[in-house]
Parts: sequence; C-alpha cells; structure tokens
Amino acid sequence: MALFGSSRDVSVIRKVNRELLGNVMSQQCVLYKVNLEKTVSNIYGESTGYRYYTEPTILNCRITRTDPAFQNTDIGRDYIRTLTFGFLRDDLVEANVNPELGDIVMYYEDYYEIEQSFNNQLFVGKDPDYPYAVNPLNPGLENFGYNVSINCVAHYIPADKVNLTKERP
Repeated sequence: MALFGSSRDVSVIRKVNRELLGNVMSQQCVLYKVNLEKTVSNIYGESTGYRYYTEPTILNCRITRTDPAFQNTDIGRDYIRTLTFGFLRDDLVEANVNPELGDIVMYYEDYYEIEQSFNNQLFVGKDPDYPYAVNPLNPGLENFGYNVSINCVAHYIPADKVNLTKERP
C-alpha cells in the first residue's frame, strides 16, 4: 500500500493549486477552441479558408514567458515570442475544454497559437487512470496519484492572421 498520494493528499494539493492560481498568481487568459464542424478542411486536414472558433473561455493559468526576438525577412522584421501556459486539469474539466494544437490563447490582447501540449505533471509520479496491473504486494494503486496540469507551448501570431471577429446570429 502506498503511503502518499491518497485522495486526502490529492485534495490538499488541488486546493493549494487553485488558491495559488486564482488568488496569488492571478494570471488569466482566454482560450478559443477551433470549431471543427464549421471549419472547412482539405484532404490533408488543413483549413482551406477561415477557421471558426467556439465561444471564448476565461481560465486561470501559470504563464512562463520567453524574451521577444525579432527576425529580418524580405518583407521586414517579424516579432517572435513563445509563451508556456500551465492549466490546472481540474479547471479544464470544470470548464469542459481541452487545449489542443491549433487553438488560440489571448493574453494581454496578443494572440498565441498552441503548438505543443504536455500532460506530464503527476503528483507522486503516478496517474490514477493508469494503474496497469493489479499488484498483489501493493493493491489499490488506482486510488493514488493525481494528474495535476496540462502545459501548452504557444507562439505569437499576429491578430490579422487569427481573424477573430464576433459572428452575427
């Protein structure tokens, strides 16, 4: 039987994380999910015209910023910046959203397109959804551990390329 990572331990970690994200860090962003039903795609899965998004969802998150960079091109200078957004899994489940590649995150009136998503922050190194096999020496492992968060790496995308406008009913 495992000593740490029970449901009581997970409850404490969950409450502390929510308190930190909501009241101490107080960083928020807006997530726009790609609406796959409205977005037309070709045989390669690429959008052929405009991408349509669902209604925005405001989420608490932990943001890791990189320094902005500039790249010279034939047209002029390009602004390059990458941010990492850390979302608490419980907040995502509550909001019924799952950040995926191609989704847009708005932060300080700038838009960032998600290019990578990581799901590897586990409390006590164990995900209760994957107990693998029943261990006679250590029964009940499915009751231990906690999948804490999802981290998304996103790159800056100019507002005119995102083309987010409110659709008329």
